Amino acid sequence: MIKKWIAACAALVAMATPAIAQVKVGVIVGATGPGASLGIPYKNTFGVLPKTLGGHQVEYIVRDDATDPTNGVKFARDLIVGDKVDLLIGSTSVPSSIAISDVAAQLKTPQIALASVGASVSKNPWLFTIVQPSDLMMSAVAADMKANAVKTVAFIGFADSWGDAVLNGLKAHADEAGVKIVAEERYARLDTSVVGQVLKVLSANPDAVVVGGSGTPGALPQMTLRERGYKGRIYHNHAMVNKEFLKVGTRSWEGALAPSGPVVVAEQLPDSAPTKKAAMEFTKLYEAAYGVGTRNSTSAYSYDAFLLANVAVAQAAKKAKPGTPEFRQALRDAIEASKEVVGTHGVYSMTATDHAGVDRRAVVLLRAENGEWKLVK
Repeated sequence: MIKKWIAACAALVAMATPAIAQVKVGVIVGATGPGASLGIPYKNTFGVLPKTLGGHQVEYIVRDDATDPTNGVKFARDLIVGDKVDLLIGSTSVPSSIAISDVAAQLKTPQIALASVGASVSKNPWLFTIVQPSDLMMSAVAADMKANAVKTVAFIGFADSWGDAVLNGLKAHADEAGVKIVAEERYARLDTSVVGQVLKVLSANPDAVVVGGSGTPGALPQMTLRERGYKGRIYHNHAMVNKEFLKVGTRSWEGALAPSGPVVVAEQLPDSAPTKKAAMEFTKLYEAAYGVGTRNSTSAYSYDAFLLANVAVAQAAKKAKPGTPEFRQALRDAIEASKEVVGTHGVYSMTATDHAGVDRRAVVLLRAENGEWKLVK
């Protein structure tokens, strides 16, 4: 009788205690296609994250858009309508992220992009990003040009929205740094040669070259410029800070420069750096699963998306239940209200007019030396 009474009481308690609703997160990455060298590390992070988000059980539903915006749009709609996710994270290329954002806005689901989506974040109240805006990153490039008496620069980059973002970031700071842009050349992500564009760049005889690429295709200009004997400074962007690129370009990468989030050189940062603790914690977590030396900037962006969402989900759950339109609205509002959320790349403080939320604490300048990225002090 006593056992039956205890069992009955336990059943009553279970019925009286509301179940904690599970949070569903749809993740879209370009783990195959031309952006795979970036997409794979982005994806890997979701395999090592905690099983809870904001105090709730979480399910990450991962889809590979093959670096194709058409696939990204399809997956976004399927995840929101079919899987009823509360949040989208992705994609890992600018074109895919922007394409997905239209679906997220239409279906009123918050999205944290894993790419630098630029001005799009100011036009879409449902879109956020944890990737530093290109104009912020290029400010570090312009400062280095000024310090090293660079007077003329040429640009060679993708003929798409990412190329536009890097070029516009350069233009935003060129005049202030006393630098004149003497050539602008573009190429497609799937091109296998940029010899024609490089020859035009060389004919302008610039003091430096800025490359607006990403993924493995972004390595082409660096290698071709060095093969053709260019001796000037070559600057890249934060989408190129990956050891794989140093392997692709072998010795041609020596001396290449790029702005980056500080996580890539966490061990080289002073102890006073605000992101060092989070960066070292992430490094330990990621490398325990994938091996020593595997930590990289792209995998860390996924971790920062988790950190941002972790705080926001806890706040949103006070107002609504996961799986409902009210929760998605509350989650959007909570992300926008984020203040001083310390990540591996930067410290995030969102506002209604700034859905990137980072400042100069999110930028360092790196140089490729002996197959490694080193902090330029």
